[in-house]
Amino acid sequence: MSVHILALVGSLRSGSHNRQLAEAAVKHAPEDVEVTLYEGLAEVPFYNEDFDTDALRPAAATRLREAAAQAEAFLLVTPEYNGTMPAVLKNAIDWLSRPFGSSALAGSPTAVVGTAFGQYGGVWAQDDARKSAGIAGATIVEDAKLAIPGSVTRFAETHPADDTEAVAQLKQVLSALATTVEAPAV
Repeated sequence: MSVHILALVGSLRSGSHNRQLAEAAVKHAPEDVEVTLYEGLAEVPFYNEDFDTDALRPAAATRLREAAAQAEAFLLVTPEYNGTMPAVLKNAIDWLSRPFGSSALAGSPTAVVGTAFGQYGGVWAQDDARKSAGIAGATIVEDAKLAIPGSVTRFAETHPADDTEAVAQLKQVLSALATTVEAPAV
């Protein structure tokens, strides 16, 4: 039986290196791990509690919650925009954190990875994503981290799925997530 991990990517750009990193996670997931790359974050409107009712909830938000309900763990893949995570990823976390007391993230093992042009690989954005997801109830897997610096040059001609080091590190992150699902902390 496979562990199902849902990947949410904080960049909407089709050529995004972070999207490519998520694609590498899908392609190179360890045996017994299935990673699904969520499509559709661009359609999810900004969270507004006034519209979070059965009668008014946007279909895109419902689809996001349904996909999250099928996942056993989450992989958040984020670039760094102005020193923090992009609004699209924060918005996804906001939708998944509601309704209060019923967070789709509650207790779910969650890892945050990413790549950025800077020399630290987007660690500020990753720290903010961990904080936000943790407050939303996710169980942050602290030893499952990956920050790849210099994305613009490192992945200029090489897809992350073809980068041996990046693939090996992604596999470690995914294995740590799967292990946490299989043997939850008490």
